[in-house]
Amino acid sequence: MIYYSLNRNSPSVSFREAVVKGIAPDKGLYFPAEIPVLPAEFFKSIGKRSNREIAMQAILPFVGDDLPADELERILQEVLDFPFPLVRIEDRIASLELFHGPTMAFKDVGARFMARCLGYFSRDRQGEITVLVATSGDTGGAVANGFYGVSGVRVVILYPRGKVSEIQERQLTTLGGNIRALEVDGTFDDCQRMVKTAFLDPALNRQITLTSANSINIARWLPQLFYFLFAFREVQAYAQDLVFSVPSGNFGNLCAGMVAHRLGMPVNHFIASTNRNDTVPRFLMSGRYEPKPSYATISNAMDVGDPSNFDRIRHLYHDDYDELVSHLSAFSFSDEATRDAMKKLYTQSGYMADPHGAVGYLGLKKYQESHPNMFGVFLETAHPVKFLDVVAPVIGREPDIPPQIQKVMKGRKEATPIASYEALVSFLKSG
Repeated sequence: MIYYSLNRNSPSVSFREAVVKGIAPDKGLYFPAEIPVLPAEFFKSIGKRSNREIAMQAILPFVGDDLPADELERILQEVLDFPFPLVRIEDRIASLELFHGPTMAFKDVGARFMARCLGYFSRDRQGEITVLVATSGDTGGAVANGFYGVSGVRVVILYPRGKVSEIQERQLTTLGGNIRALEVDGTFDDCQRMVKTAFLDPALNRQITLTSANSINIARWLPQLFYFLFAFREVQAYAQDLVFSVPSGNFGNLCAGMVAHRLGMPVNHFIASTNRNDTVPRFLMSGRYEPKPSYATISNAMDVGDPSNFDRIRHLYHDDYDELVSHLSAFSFSDEATRDAMKKLYTQSGYMADPHGAVGYLGLKKYQESHPNMFGVFLETAHPVKFLDVVAPVIGREPDIPPQIQKVMKGRKEATPIASYEALVSFLKSG
């Protein structure tokens, strides 16, 4: 598979090169030259297939010859070693739980897949690769866990001070080893801006080999399409009119779902459910894309004012506004509405949702007001315990603390405060 830059001003590259580079030299995101359509028989017989079998057939065309088939099989076996249960909540609503991995967030699959790909590509490489990543919450922990101990790879994670939960912060600051955390005096958008600037800094890149583990990297982004295929397998026997509601921040997860649709997965519609950071809902109403600074909310992993992966979504639909809105709706919800949804889910259905999942539920309910016959799946992207200070007061009890969370809470935080791009450069050069 060949990948090209969405800015169309850089050479096309292989899967391997796109993973190692992260972002194209012309600042564009890499995008596959084609999205193949899987055989109709694949979807007809999907109920008989395991997670690994589904993932193998879906991702193989995007990897091509850059990973031997047996190596790709091994990677998927390691990455998909936990369940992805679909839980019925109401008559026409189900939650797809994506938090049963090692860091209890949906980003575990993409982070682990990318870590193993990069580890394979780095085996015979001279010198160290630095994975540079910005996080608004769960990406940092997933990347830290996925890359911990990977030979020849150093990981530097930027996160906004005071704008991630305590558990999220612990997950990215307590591992040590080849993992380094930088506590930024600013927002997630500031962190992401520093990362993008570093990738495009010629002097820095002459000294250091940089790549990204944000969803701008294709190896982090594409594996997320597995979730939608797993969910389709579970509902295809009884849900003919299927919609997905995706809690959306940087829009990588939603974009991956739309790629699954292009592979041939039957689905009627997608819903982008956002918090107060409503750049995309406003765009779908007006046709004008007007990013703005992000606001801090209780669903902090979605606190993104200028989502990178929305470029990929627009490109997927040929930047045709009418075509895009025929496949995508978007709704924005306040913290108050999010808390009300969490309380409703718990008291009426006995279901404990985190703030991001609650936003996904709200978007689905809003869409079903005008499409009552649709069967909806909302993505529950993180374990409620990761947002203990929000969840406990709303539902009136504290969730049980899983062992993997207990472990990180005992660790000692190690993070370096920075406030400027110059400070980031100095840290990277210092080794």
